[in-house]
Amino acid sequence: MNNDFNLLDVVALTQNLPEYGLCRGQVGTIVEILAPNVYEVEFSDDDGQTYAMQALNTKQLMALHYNLLNAA
Repeated sequence: MNNDFNLLDVVALTQNLPEYGLCRGQVGTIVEILAPNVYEVEFSDDDGQTYAMQALNTKQLMALHYNLLNAA
């Protein structure tokens, strides 16, 4: 599995982060690459208002795809 993410990729959390008020499955957008395998992710509501920004590593994220991908 490729864990490389790019700016503006849409991702979901793979684990609960109660200390930040975030739950597994919440969707965010990568807005900055902070270090290898560490990304700043912005979480916004349906109106586009940011409710959380958090530095997360690749193990905490899963890429979401809106187009057909080739099966592995």
